[in-house]
Amino acid sequence: MTRSSPILALAAAAGGLVLALAASAAPQGDVAARAYAVEVTVPGHTPAGSAQPTAPGNAVVSTGAFAYPADGSVVGAGSTTASVSTAGASRSAADAAAGVTALSLFGGEIAAATVSSEAHALANAASTSGEPGLSGIEGLTVLGRAVPPEPNTRVQLGWGTLTVLAERTDAGHGPSSGVDETVTALDLVLTSPHGGLPAGSEIRIGYAEAWARAADAAARPDSIPTITVARSAAGKAASRPPAITPALGEHGYVFPVYSSVTVGDTFGADRPDVSGGWHHGDDVFAPLGTPVLAVAHGVVFSVGWERAGGWRLWLRDDVGNEYYYAHLSAYSPAAVNGAIVNAGDVLGFVGDTGDAEGTPSHLHFEIHPVGLLGRGYDGAVDPTSYLSRWKRLKYLRHEAVDGSIPRVLPAHAPKAGAVLLQRTDISSASGLDPASLARALSGTSRSRPGT
Repeated sequence: MTRSSPILALAAAAGGLVLALAASAAPQGDVAARAYAVEVTVPGHTPAGSAQPTAPGNAVVSTGAFAYPADGSVVGAGSTTASVSTAGASRSAADAAAGVTALSLFGGEIAAATVSSEAHALANAASTSGEPGLSGIEGLTVLGRAVPPEPNTRVQLGWGTLTVLAERTDAGHGPSSGVDETVTALDLVLTSPHGGLPAGSEIRIGYAEAWARAADAAARPDSIPTITVARSAAGKAASRPPAITPALGEHGYVFPVYSSVTVGDTFGADRPDVSGGWHHGDDVFAPLGTPVLAVAHGVVFSVGWERAGGWRLWLRDDVGNEYYYAHLSAYSPAAVNGAIVNAGDVLGFVGDTGDAEGTPSHLHFEIHPVGLLGRGYDGAVDPTSYLSRWKRLKYLRHEAVDGSIPRVLPAHAPKAGAVLLQRTDISSASGLDPASLARALSGTSRSRPGT
């Protein structure tokens, strides 16, 4: 019995959605970025795989299950995401990220629970730098054996070579030369025919590339595609905030920040340094470390670092509306690409990361209704009226609090902070020792050594 060749077959689940592709102004300086979750290259054929967003601008692509070919015998994934963003002013910055959940290659011969790759590049008049961010792999197994995801590890197979967390930083001499940061989470090259693919085939999982150069340098390399953006006669990006607040189609929404907080209604305010030139959300001011909550039942995606948003994530509800959370200080264990969460689940904690550094800690929150996703990132609507109606939680479920120990972040670490979740007045409790109360009131109470 022979199996048909998968070379010309490709299937991805219906509902794969391009979530944001901003028609933003060309950045000052020179920046570019691209990312993709899956790419399969077969000699003599056009590469196939998941969507590949590119920048300048901001773009986020998320899909459901992915399969290549239709039966997933070569590549199968529970979900894929890819995002890019660029910015330019006194410095040029580019960011790219890609993620895959429930990965399986060749029927499980290579498998991983989650795959994530990030590339960040920064250039200004004085220096350039590139870094791989939170790139990593969880639960990686090769031919039934666990493989530690150490950067640039090579695993020799009888029919190919697998490179794990391939990282490369190409920087010229001086900021005018720019810096190119590239991360490929898994790169498999077949040295012999295998699984219906010929020798020389290559499978890349989790590719992210970011390039930045100071404003006075020559043209960017041809290897990174660019997007040409139409501009108005005044020279500004042709974009303005939508003046509508459509119904989101669900019930039981929860306010995105725990307890009593202040909402800054700044939607649509002039922001020449961001995509579109205007503020796409509201700022919810709260003490550092205040829990950030899922506003609805849905799927988490695009978790990771972004130059402007800092530690950020997206949430897609069951109807298809999208919600953007930015400037977090840390994540909860629920903040994983592809995770399904309920309204009120803790996703992270309020901070001031990204371009909010030095400002009062707050959550930048955006609403992108499903009917406006065709406008890309500029499909955001004013969150103020929605936030005023959503339920504010006074108490968090015990399991939500207990399970929300922040994940340790390897860089851009948040400042120390604490938030009072609840309190109990013990003054009226029974069973207190009168003598201990007397000692406390008299000021003669002493602590034991070492306590």
